[in-house]
Amino acid sequence: MTLLLLAPRINETGLQLLTRARHRGLTAHTAVRWEVPSELAGVRPAHLYGGPLFADVAAGVLGVAPLEPPDDWLTTLPQELLGRQVAAVTLAEARELRRPAFLKPPGDKLFAARVYPDGSGLPGQDALDDDTPVLVSDVVTFATEYRLFVLDGAVRTASRYAVGGELAVSPGLPPAALAFAAEVLATGGLPSAAVVDVGQLADGSWAVVEANPAWASGGYACDPDAVLDVVLRAAGPAEALALTDRSYVRPVPEVVR
Repeated sequence: MTLLLLAPRINETGLQLLTRARHRGLTAHTAVRWEVPSELAGVRPAHLYGGPLFADVAAGVLGVAPLEPPDDWLTTLPQELLGRQVAAVTLAEARELRRPAFLKPPGDKLFAARVYPDGSGLPGQDALDDDTPVLVSDVVTFATEYRLFVLDGAVRTASRYAVGGELAVSPGLPPAALAFAAEVLATGGLPSAAVVDVGQLADGSWAVVEANPAWASGGYACDPDAVLDVVLRAAGPAEALALTDRSYVRPVPEVVR
């Protein structure tokens, strides 16, 4: 029996994955609390879908290795693929900024990712540690934005999700965006299964928006079966983990027995 366990407060993508997984003969179950149901704790092989909080409480119990892009992946890309300057700094350094910038935590959503007038509006020492990583990006405007579910360095499915910063969902990917995505993915630095967002800037050029773990990303109008393929690899059995993916495993709390 192969298990796919989904987090509570399931979203539309989760419902689609639940249905597609059951069609494939998987045992697909939605947790009712932020924990692994006791009757499923010993089921192997197992996979999960949910946010970082759910991964932290469920991955160790299920023997799952959740893959996630490195926090500094954007900063490793060539400038021509970014269309802007992006730097990885500590929260203490970001608080000292005295110019507008798009600020976000690279992994977990520890504070709101948005354009800040300066760094003074970031969480203080009483809320987050000074060494919390922060990505600092020049402010740019994306005319359109697309989500790509990537498996083994290739786009498996894609969807537009925004136009002019507003939600505007539509399936597919323009040929120019697909060609740009291939160029981005050729640079490497990502796990074998991940989500990459790209967008077209106001001047018509293409740029990478960000990368995220597939097990915590919405599918928008992507093909649910292809999304499931990527999710199953992105959060699957630790014993089946490829050597090349080991450095991308999210550290999760150890299970106390």
